[in-house]
Amino acid sequence: MPTINVTVWNEFRHEKRNDQVKAIYPDGIHKAIGGYLQARDGFAVKTAVLDDPEHGLTDEALAGTDVLIWWGHMAHEEVRDEIVEKVRQRVLHGMGLIVLHSGHASKIFRSLMGTNTGELKWRDDGEKERIWVIEPSHPIARGLGEYIEIPKEEMYGERFEIPAPDELVFISWFEGGEVFRSGCCYRRGQGKVFYFRPGHETFPVYHQPEVQQVIANAVEWAAPVAGPQPAYGRTAPLESK
Repeated sequence: MPTINVTVWNEFRHEKRNDQVKAIYPDGIHKAIGGYLQARDGFAVKTAVLDDPEHGLTDEALAGTDVLIWWGHMAHEEVRDEIVEKVRQRVLHGMGLIVLHSGHASKIFRSLMGTNTGELKWRDDGEKERIWVIEPSHPIARGLGEYIEIPKEEMYGERFEIPAPDELVFISWFEGGEVFRSGCCYRRGQGKVFYFRPGHETFPVYHQPEVQQVIANAVEWAAPVAGPQPAYGRTAPLESK
């Protein structure tokens, strides 16, 4: 299998301002995710953060990215619109995009989903989450059991204002009683998009092996596949009259 070029993007704000978050992710969520992906065969990993020039998403960086992983929370509106549009165009032309946790409210996810809200219920009380695998044959579920149990997490609850997924891989249940569509697959243009719910910054979710497995599986699923390039616009007939 050819090497997949992955860029892990993160705001990198909570880790600088919140000692609890810094203790869990001392080098940032992006480095935690990038580190375990880099340790696996088949991935070449780079990281980028909000305060990098052009948010680390230059034309060169995007051209060299097969799959972009996105984590954001407190600074969605600081992401420049022209950068969002560049990312959107790359997805439409084949780049994979994995949006994590509170990235549901990011400009790029809302743009690709065609929604201005992405609203949901939430409660950050550290409740148990059970993520049920409802499509066990899906590539993103490879290597998992029947469910993933996260001891403490932020609750997200329905209704989640997103389009119906093309494929729904996971549904979450929380001990407070709510449920949530937590593993959603979409196709946009030639690109594939996966939304994965877990990952609140005050809990060590991205250190959990099953969560790491899902993200690695999702990168492989979302990576571009070599195939015919579609042609657009006025074209000559294939058959003579």
